[in-house]
Amino acid sequence: MSARPEVQIQPLSRRIMHWINALAILVMIDSGWRIYDYYPALPLNFGFPYNWTLGGDMALSEALHNEDGLANALAWHFGAMWVLVLNYLVYLVVGFASGHFRRDFLPLTAGAFARDFLAALRFRLGHRLGEYNAVQKVFYWGVLAAILVTILSGLSIWKPVQLKELTWLFGGYEFARVVHFFGMAAIVAFLIVHIALTILVPKTLVAMIVGRAESGGQR
Repeated sequence: MSARPEVQIQPLSRRIMHWINALAILVMIDSGWRIYDYYPALPLNFGFPYNWTLGGDMALSEALHNEDGLANALAWHFGAMWVLVLNYLVYLVVGFASGHFRRDFLPLTAGAFARDFLAALRFRLGHRLGEYNAVQKVFYWGVLAAILVTILSGLSIWKPVQLKELTWLFGGYEFARVVHFFGMAAIVAFLIVHIALTILVPKTLVAMIVGRAESGGQR
């Protein structure tokens, strides 16, 4: 018997915001790593590979003794920050107003998450195009929260005097830098899982590029 094919539809507005977010976040991560190499937020300065960072092309030995490398990284970071902030706010407004968050990311219960998480650990978690399992829902809510915390902690670092109340909420300037670093780490972790799942189910990438993907075939 021929079954109805699974379909995933991504509206144009969501696709545009998705790719703007992706680009802005990648620029912020790469430039942020360069900034970290100049000014570590943690006592342990492990350093990021120089070729993975963004902030101008120069030899590593020259860059670490040249303030232009830091200035360029900061320029990239702040430029991408405003793109991310504006796009993120629009994404939240459209997501709530259109019902996207309610329809795709809710309901969400602890029981459903535990069930799907255990299934994922056993490599038995199924996937249907256009439907999000509980693990995916938690990951998406989590990355939205991580982006918000990273933006707010970044603003408190950028303007610690003008936004002293916000800086105080993050435990002061130095601790806000630590929060900012771990917010970035959470976003990177999400990207790794997100890309891995996309490789496993490539039709989700097709839908995010062209707007629609179908499973086809017999079920």
